[in-house]
Amino acid sequence: MKTVALSSRERVRLALAHQTTDRIPIAMVCAGINPPAYTALAEVLQRERGLTVEAYLEPLLDIAGIAPPYVGPTLPAEQDIWGVVRHAVSYGPASYNEISEYPLAAVTSARELDDYLWPTTALFDYSVLPDLARQLQAGRERCLMIANGNIFESAWYMRGFERLFMDFLDNPDLAHGILRRVTEFCCAHFERILSAAPGLIDLAFTADDIGGQNGLLLSLPMWEEFIKPYHVRLNQLIHRFGVRVIYHSDGAVMEAVPGLIDMGIDVLQALQFDAAGMDPVALKQHYGDRLCFEGGVSVQHTLPFGSAEEVSSEVRHLIDILGRDGGYILGPSHAIQAGTPPENILALFDTARDYYPF
Repeated sequence: MKTVALSSRERVRLALAHQTTDRIPIAMVCAGINPPAYTALAEVLQRERGLTVEAYLEPLLDIAGIAPPYVGPTLPAEQDIWGVVRHAVSYGPASYNEISEYPLAAVTSARELDDYLWPTTALFDYSVLPDLARQLQAGRERCLMIANGNIFESAWYMRGFERLFMDFLDNPDLAHGILRRVTEFCCAHFERILSAAPGLIDLAFTADDIGGQNGLLLSLPMWEEFIKPYHVRLNQLIHRFGVRVIYHSDGAVMEAVPGLIDMGIDVLQALQFDAAGMDPVALKQHYGDRLCFEGGVSVQHTLPFGSAEEVSSEVRHLIDILGRDGGYILGPSHAIQAGTPPENILALFDTARDYYPF
């Protein structure tokens, strides 16, 4: 039976406490609608409902991101705070920003890391966060989420994917040196955010893709040695502020879930059920008492290639399984890709809004 209408923040909080809500919480965590699909959706919404995409999604999405503004020196074009350079690579109707320069690629020893210009919290203005939170909450109280604790990914963005894996085997001191410095920044950054906005933030987004389509990208012992300890440190800091950890990984990560729970995550995000062994029934049955879930609607198959009814059926199926007794926030498993029919995007959100059998 549905309860009275809740605010978005209340809805998410209840779901994360494994309690029944008025409808399934909905979010676009580590997601979005790629430009060509967005344009097509905008045209359909305007023609058929007289709405913009923003006006359609705003009352549905229960989680909003918040971040301190960057106030550091002007960065070179296409460079981020880590020194990583990206440039746009076209996939036809639009583009993705791909890494073109790995600033630590030529480093050979951990000692050289002392000479690198690592980011610091001086690059951000944390004092404005309470005002930003009030602006985001004006008219509708939402669950606020901070980002971005992607430790392993930030490390390989600087070093190179293959090089960092080789370091795990041949130069572990260098690998740990990079991962430790990334973790130090993430911890300091999150502590400044959470100290500046006490009680205003409910979720902290962390991430590291450790799964591919058919299995883990590295062995569990290697993950235990090189990645897990740094996330444990970050998660412990986040929990000290009473904030929950939402952790993103694409791919087939079923084997790693017990370790992720031990690492201190509260919400497993992405839920790429097209990947090998990823099973919503098993996730809920074996881990649903200790873990919440976000995402799940396939951006690989159902959304781009299924019918609107197949999308609706998948949404209902996921709510039936993962939403029972709370613990589930529904959303696409990643960015909604170019070529996805707008009718399928509407089927996702319309069904999530209207279907709640509990």
